[in-house]
Amino acid sequence: MAGPLSRIGYGVQQGARVAWYAGHYIALNRMRGPLVPPGEEPVSVKGKVPKWPTLVAGMRELFERDWKNIAAGLYRAPDGLLPPSAAIRASLRFFKDARRVDERRLSRRHSEVLTPELRKRYPRYYLQNFHYQTGGWFSDESAKLYDTQVEVLFTGTADTMRRQALVPLANAFRGRDQRKLHLLDVACGTGRFLDDVTANYPRLKAAGLELSPAYVAEARKRLKRRRSVEVMEANAEKMPVADASQDAVTCIYLFHELPPKVRKIVAAEIARVLKPGGIAVIVDALQTGDRPDYDGLLEFFPVGFHEPYFGSYLAEDFAALFARTGLAFDGSTPAFLSKVMVFRKVVD
Repeated sequence: MAGPLSRIGYGVQQGARVAWYAGHYIALNRMRGPLVPPGEEPVSVKGKVPKWPTLVAGMRELFERDWKNIAAGLYRAPDGLLPPSAAIRASLRFFKDARRVDERRLSRRHSEVLTPELRKRYPRYYLQNFHYQTGGWFSDESAKLYDTQVEVLFTGTADTMRRQALVPLANAFRGRDQRKLHLLDVACGTGRFLDDVTANYPRLKAAGLELSPAYVAEARKRLKRRRSVEVMEANAEKMPVADASQDAVTCIYLFHELPPKVRKIVAAEIARVLKPGGIAVIVDALQTGDRPDYDGLLEFFPVGFHEPYFGSYLAEDFAALFARTGLAFDGSTPAFLSKVMVFRKVVD
């Protein structure tokens, strides 16, 4: 059980983290051009848009739950803040790229990576500048920028939201020999969540799967000290993983970037590789009605950040989607602007 000083230290660390990234967000908003390009209709949303106090209350609730999970021993406390030199380098890199992102947003350029060469190797839906990101998913610079960009977007709460996926894993792995357990992290990106998993379960047989070669390289660099982790360059639509081989599959922030037809394929692949009784843990954005006070914010997101499949994601019935693959819905837990959904493979 963590003591009072540990709790104080946690609070100071998270407060500093939020202040750092919120400062970036405020500076970014001052740098940005108008919300929509000249000649476009102003953005109009039907749902409620949360005021700052509502968002602060949501962050506080997230951090309180995170601390309770740590104190209960469900997972270890997060690592400390980045060293000042590394934080400053990441910040300079972020702001240097921010103007290019904004120029791309105002000119609605989101297909710069749609080239004949890449079309031969990757699905059409993947060849976009999601978030108007420089290089899409295909440059080393994009992979180095990504974690900072996400933390700025979520004002320093992204890692905390991801950590909530460790709760169902702790429940599923309790009392079991981790050396005999297998976990696959689908669309592992830069390996940030997989690093958290393996820090908590160092003897777990864990693997990551990622389609972008630049992000695979970044993940392998991050995870090189984790000897038991493999990172594969592969498409989630056709995972190079044996049937019924995984005790758990995790998937963080992927499904909102997939077209509806592809969501079905990836869900079926997750079900295929899971062992009977195994769990799938999905972390992704809130959906319409999860937190009604946030609905307007969810409506705005695809307009401001080029998320072409986000509208259909908001209405997707994930319980029904996974039920068709043989996975039962175990429940959903909100985590500020995200939520954790858990599914279990039915035992025949």
